[in-house]
Amino acid sequence: MAVPRNALKKWEKVREFALGMPGAAEEFPWGESVAKVNTKVFVFLGVDDGSHPLGVTVKLKDEETRAHALTCPGAEPAGYGLGKAGWVRVPLEEPGAPSAELLCDWVEESYRVIAPKRLIAELETR
Repeated sequence: MAVPRNALKKWEKVREFALGMPGAAEEFPWGESVAKVNTKVFVFLGVDDGSHPLGVTVKLKDEETRAHALTCPGAEPAGYGLGKAGWVRVPLEEPGAPSAELLCDWVEESYRVIAPKRLIAELETR
């Protein structure tokens, strides 16, 4: 299955942004890309090979932000019980999917929920 070019460009921007966060590292548990900080996932990036629809999953603690994310086309609480903890999966291939900039804002919020205070302080100085 071919990945829509626009969705792939968004995915690449979000991935690059996530990996630019202080202390971020990419790992591939379950065969999917994730960005971690201090061994904890702050964004699930999935796969970009076309085997599954592109999307990102972020942890949004702010109720208003989470509610906004859930209004995006196809967005839903993350599976495996993660949705109860504020994780939201946002598809990138749907018409009307959020912009890369908004997705990066959500990645940063997710990072701030997961990262230790010293790395958040480093982020603040950038």
